[in-house]
Amino acid sequence: MVTGSQLRAARALLNLDRSSLAELAGLSLPTIQRMESAEGIVGGNVESLMRVIEALKSAGIELIGEDQVSQGGGRGVRLISPQSSDQ
Repeated sequence: MVTGSQLRAARALLNLDRSSLAELAGLSLPTIQRMESAEGIVGGNVESLMRVIEALKSAGIELIGEDQVSQGGGRGVRLISPQSSDQ
């Protein structure tokens, strides 16, 4: 379960515009706009949402769900530090 505000925050962390996210996910710009404008949980086509989530994950974003462990609780977005090649 992902919210529109989480998608906007994730995109902002990556310094991407909506067109760039649409291209990364292989979706249309209006699809991204609809997802990001959702108040609360993003509804609609599950396959499209999964494509966006995978694109964000590939770019280094972790989407934190309502019941997942985080410092402050609640939903969020985390930019994952790249793993060093020494590990």
